[in-house]
Amino acid sequence: MEYTVNFNVDTVVKGHHNYTYRGIKSIKCPFDYALYQMIIFDVKPDLIIEIGTNHGGSSLYLSDMLDIIGKGVIHTIDIMEYPLSDLVKNNKRIKRFVSPNGFKDYDINLANGFNKVLIIDDGSHHYLDVKASLEKFKHLISQNSYFIVEDGILDKLGMEIEYQGGPNKAILEFLSKNSDFKVDHRLCNFFGENATFNTFGYLKKV
Repeated sequence: MEYTVNFNVDTVVKGHHNYTYRGIKSIKCPFDYALYQMIIFDVKPDLIIEIGTNHGGSSLYLSDMLDIIGKGVIHTIDIMEYPLSDLVKNNKRIKRFVSPNGFKDYDINLANGFNKVLIIDDGSHHYLDVKASLEKFKHLISQNSYFIVEDGILDKLGMEIEYQGGPNKAILEFLSKNSDFKVDHRLCNFFGENATFNTFGYLKKV
């Protein structure tokens, strides 16, 4: 019997948009979920700031990972309310922040008192927004923790113009001015060279 292989990025993108966690829409590549649990185990963050809640599937996943390590809370930020499961709304580890300006309205003082902070930008993916979030939150990142910038894969999908250059443009500019952050290529290349939706997006504070 002869088998043919018809695997490409488009099929992964389709699956990623239909992916759920515990029945809740998550819109994240399963490769990156696998990497997230490794990061959380290694870093053991006290606070995860997530830009981009959507339906809350990824917030719930992160909360479950924090349950496993026995510590930590999530501040998840969005510009609008989505229909949310009670699993998200009533979760003791998840605190939601909703405002028209999203992360720009988040009070940075809310991160005071947390020793190990991890940031995930899964927001608009527009160059200027990613650039602004990197600048706003960079000083919160603990040494050996991460600022994860999602969806640099937009370049591969030919969508960087639509997103004004997208995440990767912001990442490259940021790294040129912030030598205390490095791309963790071990994670970016874990499943193959940049076999992640977060291409060049695992930024480690060194």
